Parts: sequence; C-alpha cells; structure tokens
Amino acid sequence: MNSNSTPTNVSTSSTEQVTGFYLMGFSQLKNTSYLFVFLSLVYVITLLGNFVLMSVIYLEQSLHTPRYVAVFNLAVVDVLYNTAYIPQMINMFLFKSNFIAFKTCFSQMFFGHYFASVECFSLAIMAYDRLLAICFPLRYPSLNTNAKILLIIAMCWICLILPVLFLIILASRLSYCASTEVYSCFCEHGPIYKRACGDISLNSKLASLVSIIILYGPLAFIIVTYAFIAVAVIKISSAEGRRKAVSTCISHLILVLIFFVPIMVLYMLATLGVKHSLDTRNLCIVLSNTLPPMLNPVIYSLKTEEIRVHLFKLFKIKNIHPMKTN
Repeated sequence: MNSNSTPTNVSTSSTEQVTGFYLMGFSQLKNTSYLFVFLSLVYVITLLGNFVLMSVIYLEQSLHTPRYVAVFNLAVVDVLYNTAYIPQMINMFLFKSNFIAFKTCFSQMFFGHYFASVECFSLAIMAYDRLLAICFPLRYPSLNTNAKILLIIAMCWICLILPVLFLIILASRLSYCASTEVYSCFCEHGPIYKRACGDISLNSKLASLVSIIILYGPLAFIIVTYAFIAVAVIKISSAEGRRKAVSTCISHLILVLIFFVPIMVLYMLATLGVKHSLDTRNLCIVLSNTLPPMLNPVIYSLKTEEIRVHLFKLFKIKNIHPMKTN
C-alpha cells in the first residue's frame, strides 16, 4: 500500500494508550491491488480445495484411518489459518481501510500465530503416522488407532493455546505510546510489540523461546522421524516395497518443504542480519503464510493415489480407455 493512502490523522506519538494501529503494508511496491486480488483467489482455492479434501475423507469409509484423520486435521487448520489473515488483509488494503482496532489486532495476532503453531504440529503428527506405518508395519493397527491419533491431535490443539496466548497477552499489556504505524500487512507479534515505548526485553526473549519450541521442535522431530524411515526403507528387500514406502511419504515431504523452507529462510536472513527492504520482507511473509494452506490439499490430492481414486469417484469421473478391436 502506498504511503500517500495513509490516513492523515495518524498520530506518531502519544502519552496515552493507542486505540489501534495503522497497518502500512507496502510503502514502495506498485500495483499492490493486484496482490490482494491474487490473495482473494488464494483464499477461494484454499476453501474449495480443503473442503473437497475433507468431504472425500468424511464420505469415504475406507479413508477413516489414522493417516487420513491426520490429513483431515491439516485441512481444517489450513482453512482456519488463511481465514485468520486473508479476509482482513483484503478488506484493509483492497478497500483502503488500513486502521485496525487494538483488541481486533491482538485477536488476529493470537489466531494467526496459534493456527501457524497447530500447522507445525499437524505436519509433525503426519510424520509420526508415517514412522509407525513404515517402521512397525505389523504393529501399526494397534499402535496407531483413530482414537489415539485423535487424542494426540486434541492434545496439540489444547496445549498450544497457553504459550501463544501468554505471549500475546504480554504484548497487549505493553504501553504503546510511540508511532501507531506498523509496516506489516497483518498484526504480527514482532512488528507490533517493537512499537512499544517501554522495556520489551522480556517479550523478545519469550518470543525467541516460543519460536524455538513451536517451530524448530516439530521440524527437528520430522527430520529425526525421516532419518528412521530412511533406515527402515533401506532394509526393505524388494524394490517394489521400497517404492510403495517412499510413495506414501512423498506428498507429506512436499508439504513440509513448502511450509518450513520459506519460514526458515526468513528466520536465517533475520538472524544473519541480511538487509532487505520492508516491502520484500512483507511480500515474503504474506506469501509464506498464505500459499501453503492453498497448496496442501492440491498436492495431497495429486500425489496420493487413494485420494485421487475417491476424488474421481466423488465427482463420477471415469477413466476413458481406447476401444479394443478384435
């Protein structure tokens, strides 16, 4: 969003608590309206793709297995994740209304970071399911039942509320008497709490600690999981057996790369102090947050044979074979 579209009554300093923030979006990037039109399309595809995937899993009895319970959970998270960000970004920047009330901002901050955290752990749960299926194939039906995977999912959803909520409440209690202009496209924890005029050292330390636990924890678990899976696959005697084992992991690995790689690159650049414009940073943040929830159901549907078969069945799409001649 161009700076000239910022309301003229933005207060750069105040002795009282602010009533809200002005999300500045993009200051120099031209034709940003096209980006938010694109995000509208991303949101529609996110809803369509994930609801179709959930419908296929719900309606097909043979897919009521721990593996697809985890996939269903990821689809739910994808919908909620993009819903936390995209509609408000479209409203604010496409319709030129970039002020967000204080409580609304921190509500969006909580839900955005919370669903991002659940997304991380959901990908780790899917890796756990693949670990049991490949490393313990004979014991898999008893080790990983629908009830057990639902319990693990529920525990992740519940346990992640507290650290994220504590971080957001702590940030909301800071005194925001400095500039109300925030150079971001949505209410991010970092850009917001750094606008406070008091001591933010505790917020900074806790933010780093929570990020390490919530982001690096699931990623480390996934890496270790696939190390064990790789060893188990190598031990499989038949080439066909190895191919089938690898094929069940391909779609999940792609999802992991799409979600974690952009985030890790941004964290590494920030840690190394690599300088880049705020517009570049904001563009990367927006795309890395909104594209994975859109791509997840598409990739999983294309790369998973069981999903493809039942998807075709749901929409009554039949393979057309050439006519045979005697």
